[in-house]
Amino acid sequence: LFLVLSGLATGASWLCYFKALQLGDVNKVVPIDKSSTVLTILLAAIFLQEGVSLTKGIGVVLIAVGTFLMIEKKQSGGETKSAAWLWYALGSAVFASLTAILGKVGISGVESNLGTAIRTGVVLLMSWVMVFVTGQQHSMHGLNRKDLLFLGLSGLTTGLSWLCYYRALQDGPASVVVPIDKLSILVTVAFSGLVLKEQLDRRSGTGLVLLTAGTLLLVL
Repeated sequence: LFLVLSGLATGASWLCYFKALQLGDVNKVVPIDKSSTVLTILLAAIFLQEGVSLTKGIGVVLIAVGTFLMIEKKQSGGETKSAAWLWYALGSAVFASLTAILGKVGISGVESNLGTAIRTGVVLLMSWVMVFVTGQQHSMHGLNRKDLLFLGLSGLTTGLSWLCYYRALQDGPASVVVPIDKLSILVTVAFSGLVLKEQLDRRSGTGLVLLTAGTLLLVL
């Protein structure tokens, strides 16, 4: 039950996340998605009885402040479009935090690879249902080799990430595993600058430093 619920939460998080990426800049969307760390720690304290020390509390505050500094409306878009990516990113963060908590409960006593396969099956089914519900199945004819290549590579890296992530969740506390996983924001922001030419201004750079410092404090 909890693995299925975790899969549904993951599917909802992905749908929101990729919609947000479609509407907003990578270096703006990702920090909000990664802020799910804060909610995950709070939920882990409530439902999993994982303690919150002073150090973790400071880390949560730094992450919250850093995320706020990195939120910035796109200058090239209209108000409606800018607001849309923000709400989708927030939805992604909420569902991502539920994914971690439900996955932690569901993975207990289950071999991590089998648990990942069950969740992935749920996500796969949910994703295709949404494609047909929204009538997007006809768009498949417009995919070229480049699209398929990068989507395939993204799928492979996602699978590897999940296998490692849920093995870590099985053996370690969610309030520590999740922050380590969220450090991927450094790699994401770096690639968004090198490949997509998205630049951080001084405010966003300060926010990234605070967010990273807060995440590292949670790991201690």
